[in-house]
Amino acid sequence: VEDARAACRDAGPHAIPIACDLADLDSVAAAADAIQALPGSLDAIVANAGIANLPTLQLEYGIERQFLVNHIGHFSLVNLLADRVRDGTGRIVVVSRRAGENHAPAGGIMFDNLDGRRFYRPLTFYGQSKFANALFAKELSRRLAGRGIMVNSLHPGATRGTRLNRDASLGLRITLSAAQVFMRSPAQGAATQALLAASPRASGITGEYWVNCRIAAGNPLLQDADLAGRLWSASQEIVARRGAEIAARGGMKLSEAA
Repeated sequence: VEDARAACRDAGPHAIPIACDLADLDSVAAAADAIQALPGSLDAIVANAGIANLPTLQLEYGIERQFLVNHIGHFSLVNLLADRVRDGTGRIVVVSRRAGENHAPAGGIMFDNLDGRRFYRPLTFYGQSKFANALFAKELSRRLAGRGIMVNSLHPGATRGTRLNRDASLGLRITLSAAQVFMRSPAQGAATQALLAASPRASGITGEYWVNCRIAAGNPLLQDADLAGRLWSASQEIVARRGAEIAARGGMKLSEAA
């Protein structure tokens, strides 16, 4: 929450700090409750947080941590807040990456290996999580089409100054540090997501993947509606399973968690 407060001080007097740990579904639910308690509707949600290239397999709720943080945490948060997004003009922006095109497994999502029990490769699992971001946006755009809410995903480009690879191996961090001179500035890295969240240029456009402020092709598997539906169902099951665990301990009801 201190990081949130510091960011809000830089953003101006109208920003409200709310802490949300995407690796902790209880924290996600608490953040959603705090946002739901605020007055008014939401003009836009930008799902932007992420981690990358964890050198060793890490599990939370029995799920590989990159998939949990990058996809499941955002899936849960966005779904808990979707009813507050303004009908007709609302925007939901999901930050994916080209790793979802270049490094995701051949089938897109390894449903039989979300816990890494068969094998673990950092870049493959990172690519899987970023492909899941874009596929989630595609499916969400279909589900919210009747409300006129625009849902898009994007690749922001390699941007200096982020902490995305803070948990990567030392060798990779050294390589990325040396490459920073060729990376985008934070303002350039934020350009596409800012356009999708607020610009009239993106009005009426939904279900697309963007690069450099333009619609791009992305991973061909983004067109697979059956795969998108399967990812949605698997994600729902993971979130509901956590709700069932809490309910079994006498905490919040399963319906509240779902």
